[in-house]
Amino acid sequence: MPADRIHLVRHGEVFNPEGVLYGRLPGYRLSDSGREMAHAATDYLVADGRNVTRLICSPLQRTQESAEPWALAYGLTPVIDERVIEPTNVFEGTRMRTALRNPLNWRHLRRPSLPSWGEPFASMASRMLAAMDDAWESVDGGDVVIVSHQAPIWVAHLAVAGEKLAHDPRSRRCALSSVTSFERHGTTWREVAYAEPAPTDSAVDVGAV
Repeated sequence: MPADRIHLVRHGEVFNPEGVLYGRLPGYRLSDSGREMAHAATDYLVADGRNVTRLICSPLQRTQESAEPWALAYGLTPVIDERVIEPTNVFEGTRMRTALRNPLNWRHLRRPSLPSWGEPFASMASRMLAAMDDAWESVDGGDVVIVSHQAPIWVAHLAVAGEKLAHDPRSRRCALSSVTSFERHGTTWREVAYAEPAPTDSAVDVGAV
């Protein structure tokens, strides 16, 4: 028996008072609000009666910290999967408003449909779907939670929906600590639910890479 359902969970708010595009940079932890958001996401599935039997997260600090409430609630040890990591981005470590004032950086925006500033959307979709396939087959029943990042989760959603992968990062439906749920029938994925269990109105860092 494979899994019953896969949940792609975005991490909580990151402590980022300087407004840096942190990408894959180390040392970016959750804010206090971010930890509360991570607990809210966990409480949502617990209250829904879901039986989570495997927990996967990206190797970055913010996703590992967001996985902690899941580990406690379900008695699981998180498994690191590099395939669900944040995409690369040439603007990593900068403040976007400042970086975009420099004409030397404009060349990185020449092909937003790729996108030209980082990892191609098609590459993100491929690695995320592969990780989801492996997670689906990795358990004997129950649900799998994968704690990941906004861009990979949204691109997985677009791929499953059969929509164009090119998009404006500001238009994503993937809030902090949101839960996007999928089921697989044969070899075909289908999105079955989306929830935003954590209040994010007061979030300072909402991120969009």
